[in-house]
Amino acid sequence: MRGMFRHLIPGRLERAGIRTGLRWKLSAAIALVGALVAVALSLVVHNAARVSMLDNARDLADERVQIAQRNVEQNGRPNFPKIQVDDRNLPPALREKVEEGRRATYVSDGEGGPDIWAAVPLKDGRILSLHTGFTDRSTDILNDLDQALVIGSIAVVLGGSALGVLIGGHLSRRLRKAATAAHQVAKGEPDVRVRDAIGGVVRDETDDLASAVDAMADALQQRLEAERRVTADIAHELRTPVTGLLTAAELLPPGRPTELVLDRAKAMRTLVEDVLEVARLDGASERAELQDLLLGEFVSRRVAAKDPAVEVRVVHESMVTTDPRRLERVLFNLLANAARHGSSPIQVTVEGRVIRVRDHGPGFPEDLLTEGPLRFRTGSADRAGKGHGLGLTIAAGQARVLGARLTFRNVRPAGAPPHIPAEGAVAVLWLPEHAPTNTGSYPMMPPS
Repeated sequence: MRGMFRHLIPGRLERAGIRTGLRWKLSAAIALVGALVAVALSLVVHNAARVSMLDNARDLADERVQIAQRNVEQNGRPNFPKIQVDDRNLPPALREKVEEGRRATYVSDGEGGPDIWAAVPLKDGRILSLHTGFTDRSTDILNDLDQALVIGSIAVVLGGSALGVLIGGHLSRRLRKAATAAHQVAKGEPDVRVRDAIGGVVRDETDDLASAVDAMADALQQRLEAERRVTADIAHELRTPVTGLLTAAELLPPGRPTELVLDRAKAMRTLVEDVLEVARLDGASERAELQDLLLGEFVSRRVAAKDPAVEVRVVHESMVTTDPRRLERVLFNLLANAARHGSSPIQVTVEGRVIRVRDHGPGFPEDLLTEGPLRFRTGSADRAGKGHGLGLTIAAGQARVLGARLTFRNVRPAGAPPHIPAEGAVAVLWLPEHAPTNTGSYPMMPPS
């Protein structure tokens, strides 16, 4: 039944691009099975009732023709209406049986319904027969039975559909709750338990699925936590030798080799510090140290000190409560990414609580727009052929600590198809209206 329903109804709907819910599939399946069972039972009951009535009519006709036979043999008259002798309309099959000396009955199809025949041979060789039709009472009883069967079938189908909606709705709600909880776990909320989210007293396959998802989430969380600790430990252990290497390189005599060693040692120290910062952000233990500041003035001063060539435009000034050090870290990482992978001019716009950093390069890679920044992934070679992918990862992590949203998009001409090259990349930092109360209270939204 399940396979047949899958091919007959949902398959066509899915090919037509129509998404059907579980409750409607289950309701349609129960209604279809109920209709088939009701039709089959109705046919069986109708035929059984008709056969039973015909048998009773034949028995009655046979009794009457026997009584008529006795009357004819005793007084020469049948004393029954519709009794005929040697009826020319007698069906040939019935006549053949009676001529063999046997009493028989026969049913033929008439214009108004079945015709009942009964015949018996007389001692003188003649044939005594009775021809009657299906009585009006029997016809009315059969019609009433058919009407009751139709009403009962409709009630079965409607009741089955309602039952399917109730059962399917209950199961669908549990699955939707499980899906919502699973999405929350995927967004990084480790305290959410799918089994607790679906609730319910009765255990079924949904609970098994929820328990499996919870177990998988716990295993992944433990693995991620182990990887984070290993990364942090490695970076922490590297900090001391890298610092010693940099100190030793500064004691080398001046020259081109010394400059190369110092450059590589500084790059290694920066990488180690970035890895440690990412590990701290992943641990969700960072807290913002909040201060009140004018956002436009703050951004203008910090950008001018970092790179005077960057254009800053304050559209609307706003007072915000945030962590200046973390905000500066996000801003500088966005500027560094624009300078490394984009093209001039680089523009910074402040409008209320929103900061936009735009360059005029080839745009962000598609995987970054889809999945967000990932560590040690620099994207396509045309924009991110160098670097470690930690700059935007740190910016996104610091934005979460600030309770802000960080989004990424590419700039294309209005109405241009996706294959047209981008005219630049825009990173947008949305600071919250209220100061964050804990880490991640305003998670980073997916790129628009």
